Amino acid sequence: MDQTRAPFLDALIDYRDRDPGRFNVPGHKGGPGMDPGFLAAMGPEAVALDIPASIEGIDVGEDLERNHFQHAQRLAADAWGARRSWFLVNGGSGGNHATCLSIAQMGDRVIVQRNAHSSAIDGMILAGLRPRFVSPEVDDELGIAHCLEPETLERALAEEPEASAVMITSPTYFGAVADVASLAEIAHAAGVPLAVDEAWGAHLRFSDDLPSSALSNGADLVLSSVHKIVGSLTQSAILHLGEGDRIAEEVIDRSVTLIESTSPNSHLTASLDAARRYAATRGPELLAETVRSLAGIRAKVREIPGLDVLDDRIVGRPGVFAYDPLRLVIDVRGTEATGHRIASLMRSDDDVHVELSSENVVVAAFGLGENVAESGERLLAAVRTAVEHAGEAEEPMGPFAEPPPWGPPEMPPRDAFLGPQEIVPFEEAEGRIAAESLAAYPPGVPNVLPGERLNGPTLTYIADSIAHGGWVRGASDRSLRTIRVVAE
Repeated sequence: MDQTRAPFLDALIDYRDRDPGRFNVPGHKGGPGMDPGFLAAMGPEAVALDIPASIEGIDVGEDLERNHFQHAQRLAADAWGARRSWFLVNGGSGGNHATCLSIAQMGDRVIVQRNAHSSAIDGMILAGLRPRFVSPEVDDELGIAHCLEPETLERALAEEPEASAVMITSPTYFGAVADVASLAEIAHAAGVPLAVDEAWGAHLRFSDDLPSSALSNGADLVLSSVHKIVGSLTQSAILHLGEGDRIAEEVIDRSVTLIESTSPNSHLTASLDAARRYAATRGPELLAETVRSLAGIRAKVREIPGLDVLDDRIVGRPGVFAYDPLRLVIDVRGTEATGHRIASLMRSDDDVHVELSSENVVVAAFGLGENVAESGERLLAAVRTAVEHAGEAEEPMGPFAEPPPWGPPEMPPRDAFLGPQEIVPFEEAEGRIAAESLAAYPPGVPNVLPGERLNGPTLTYIADSIAHGGWVRGASDRSLRTIRVVAE
C-alpha cells in the first residue's frame, strides 16, 4: 500500500477548503460559533478541521477511495504488520478496555502481568474478568519493575488451565522489553492468545536499531499508544490484531464499537493517519538519528558526578530481554537525593518536565522526530542544576521497604468495585477487602486491587512510599486518609 498518503487527513483538508454549508454538529460550525479566545489560541484553520463523523466522502463510502477512514486504518495495519487495525480516540486506555471485553467473550479467566496499566485493571472490572496475577521481575538494585519471564508464565498457565488469554506489558516505562517471542510460544502452546500492552513501543516497528515489535514476534493483539513516541495527538492510539485465528476479528470489532465514542474527534484520527505516514516513510532515518543522539546524551549524563543511566547494559537481567533507548532513565542514587527530589528541582529551577520519577531514577521520554541535540542539552542543563541543589533543605530518609506480598483475592474485581462498600480511615483498613486499586510508585506494581484483602505490611509500604515523596495511583481519596473497602 502507498504509505506516502494520508487519506483521512487529506479528506478533512479538502472538506474544509470547500467551505461547505454546515448545518450539523459541532455547534461552532468550523469556527464562527467558537469562543474567540479559543479560536485565536488554536487557529481558525485547525478549528475548521473539527469535522463530525458520518460524512460522505470522508468516513462514509463503499470503497477505500470514498471511505478514507477505513483506508487510513488499512494503511496502519500494513505499516505495523497487523491483520487489522482499529483507530482509538479514547487513548490506550480504551484499547485495554476493548482487549478485556474481547477476552471476556472467550472466558472469564485471564493471566495478567501484575504491573499492568491501571486501565487494564479498569477493563477487567468492566468485562467481569477473573485475573490470575503473575509478578514481573523487580530490580532489587533500582527498585523498578521489569517484564515477565517466560518460565513465570509457563508456571502460571500450568496452574490456571482454564485461562482464556494472557496479558503482558512490554516495553515498560523504564525501557525494558520482554522476550515476546518466547511468551507467545508458551501461550500458544497452552491454546490461548497473547495480548501485549505495547503502549510504549509503537515506534519499534520502524527501526532495525530497536528491539523487534510484539506483532513481529507472534503477539495476537497489540496496543500502540501512538502519541507517546510516534507523535500523534494525545489521547490517540491504535489496537492491532495479529496473524492467526486465536482471536476472531469480529470479536475485537464489536468490543471496540462498544467502548468507542459515537462522536470521534477528527483531529485525533487525522493525527493517527499522519503519524503513521511519518513513521512509515521517515521513521527509520529519524529513529536512527534519535538513537545516535541519545547515546551522546547518555554519555554526558554519566559525566555528571553521582549520576548513571540505564542502557543496554541491563539486557540479560531478569525480565529484560532487550532495551528500548528512547527512554532516558537517569540513575540518581549517587547523588544521595531521590529521583522525586531531582525531578522537582528540574521543574522549579528550569521549567523542565520529565515523564516519571521514582526513588532511584528519573525518566525522560523522547519522540521519533525530536531534535534531540537541542532538547537533550536543555535537559542536561536542568539535571546539572538539580544535582547541584539536590542536598539543600532535604531531610535524609531511609531506604524504601521491600514491597510485601499481595493480599489474598477474596472476590472478583468487578464484584468488589461495584458491590456494597464503605469508606474507612486508612490506618483502620487492615483485614478489610479493598474496593479500589492502590499502586505505589515506585516501582509501579499494583499493591492492592479490588477484591484483595488488605494486610498490614502492604498498608505500611504504601504509607512509606508517600513519605518518601512517591505517589499512589487508583485511590479515590488522593490524600489517602481514607480508603474504600467492601461492606462485609
